[in-house]
Amino acid sequence: MARGSLDRRGILGWLGGSAATLALAACGSPADARAYPVKYSDAEWRKRLTADQYYILRKQGTERPFTSPLLGEHRKGTFVCAADGNPLFSSTTKYDSGTGWPSFWQPLPKAIATSLDFETGAPRTEVHCTRCGGHLGHVFSDGPKPTGKRYCMNGDALLFKAG
Repeated sequence: MARGSLDRRGILGWLGGSAATLALAACGSPADARAYPVKYSDAEWRKRLTADQYYILRKQGTERPFTSPLLGEHRKGTFVCAADGNPLFSSTTKYDSGTGWPSFWQPLPKAIATSLDFETGAPRTEVHCTRCGGHLGHVFSDGPKPTGKRYCMNGDALLFKAG
C-alpha cells in the first residue's frame, strides 16, 4: 500500500508540475516579462507596425512559409528588427534552409535573446529582439557549420538594410 501511495503521489506531482508549466506558458513568453529599452503601448505598436508585423512581433505570430520577399534577398547588408531597427543578422550568415523562412546560422552579438516557447505544446526556443522584445522566430539545432544552428525568422519581423 505504501508503494502504491508513493506512485500515485509521484504521478500527481508530475501532473501538477506539468499543469503549472502549461499555465505559465499560457500567460505569455518570458520575453513579455522583461524590461526592454524600446517600449510602447499596445496602441502605439499598432500605429508603428503593419498588421502583419504587429501580429508577428507583438503577438508571437508566424507568417506562412515561402511568402517573405526576404527569402530572395542575397545582397550584402544587415537584417534589422522591423519594430526598432536593431541590427540582428549579417547577410553573410544567411542561407537557404529550405523551410520557407529566412534562415541564419548566427546572429550579431547581443542582438537577440531567447526564451522557451510552449505554443505548440512542445518546448521550442523563441528568438526575440533585445531592444524591443519583439518575437522574431525560433532557433533550432539543425543548421549548418560552424554553429549548427538554424535561426528561422519571420520575414515580416525583419527589414533589410543594404550595404
